[in-house]
Amino acid sequence: MLQVNDYILFIFLVIAFITDVKYQKLPNWLTAGGMLIGILYHLIANGADGLLFSFLGLLIAGGIFLILYAFKALGAGDVKLFAAIGSMIGIQLVLYIMMYSIVFAGLIAIIILLFTRTFLKKIMNALFTVIHSIISRSFQQMEEFKTTKATRFPFMYAVIPAVITTYYYYLV
Repeated sequence: MLQVNDYILFIFLVIAFITDVKYQKLPNWLTAGGMLIGILYHLIANGADGLLFSFLGLLIAGGIFLILYAFKALGAGDVKLFAAIGSMIGIQLVLYIMMYSIVFAGLIAIIILLFTRTFLKKIMNALFTVIHSIISRSFQQMEEFKTTKATRFPFMYAVIPAVITTYYYYLV
């Protein structure tokens, strides 16, 4: 059965989705506000245990996605977004949402590549860039490829189906 914090999460995600798609950015007021709301809700609802629950969700989700950010797999806004999600729903559910988000992001990227006419060209460019970076022991060309030629889309396109999938299996 859904709790109050689940409804708070859904409202937060709708706002984040609209903002990310429209501006391709998740503002700090939104992500920090989400973290604060998650922490305050659990502190008020469950006291010290709720505070611990919220902080652990925030730290684990933020920490794991911070590692992905270090490898430039996603943006800083996405790290803060998942820290906020973790503060609202805790470790267990946020880990499922993170896993499904990565899976859905991969599927979306494949679909985008398949439906663009430059699929083979992009795959070959990516392959040659990786090989060149390994041989030259310099990742500068790979970093340049990620920022200029890689297929990018708002990560919220993957987060929303991940949340729906997680809650579907969580409630069943």
